[in-house]
Amino acid sequence: MKKTLLSVALLATFGSTAALADEVKFVTNAAYPPFEFVDDNNEMQGFDIELAKALCEVAELECSFHNQAFDSLIPSLKFKRYHAAIAAMDITPERAEQVDFSDIYYENSAVFVAPNDKFSSIDELKGLTVGVQNGTSHQKYIQDKLEGEGLKPRPYQSVQDGLLDMTNGRIEAVFADTAVVGDWLGKNTGYEVVGEAVTDDNYFGTGFGIAVTKGNQELLNKLNQGLAELKENGTYDRLYSKYFPK
Repeated sequence: MKKTLLSVALLATFGSTAALADEVKFVTNAAYPPFEFVDDNNEMQGFDIELAKALCEVAELECSFHNQAFDSLIPSLKFKRYHAAIAAMDITPERAEQVDFSDIYYENSAVFVAPNDKFSSIDELKGLTVGVQNGTSHQKYIQDKLEGEGLKPRPYQSVQDGLLDMTNGRIEAVFADTAVVGDWLGKNTGYEVVGEAVTDDNYFGTGFGIAVTKGNQELLNKLNQGLAELKENGTYDRLYSKYFPK
């Protein structure tokens, strides 16, 4: 995916001193609908983006959004190029050693998707090639749990690239977040979920969090307070219903 830079002004004009003190640079990987994507006007949209906008508003922060490859997000935080990352990121023990995480804002699971009536269980995928997004919990789960049993992961820059290769017959299946697969299945016929959802707490079951540069407790507190306020005032439920209809 070509790396682009998008900035979104979220609040009214601030004085230069206040803007400098309160600006939060968010980084994401805008190729993961419905959580984040770039629309026809080259603007970032999605559940994560709208949630972060609302957080910045209630926390009275001026925020900008920047787009990078998923596997570069945590390194960018560690090098302090950005302050926070919101990108459908699972909270895992390994990641928590490198960055700090906000409270959970989305409970997650993952599924395999493949052409209709081709596989009846995950076991039947062993020995075959499955697409995953590079640097994700999905890739690590297969490497740790299934690669030794013969399942072959193929990393892609974005999950959309993997889904495209599956439709073209280059790989047999894709492993991704349940909500992302559900959004894709709503737009593409002839495909189905294989087996049960995976909810291993070490990879997916904990949920999504906003990653923050290690030690930035002030920002973490503001984000957590903002999340609590958005859940209390109904904004979170409105956004959830918009992007994840029953």
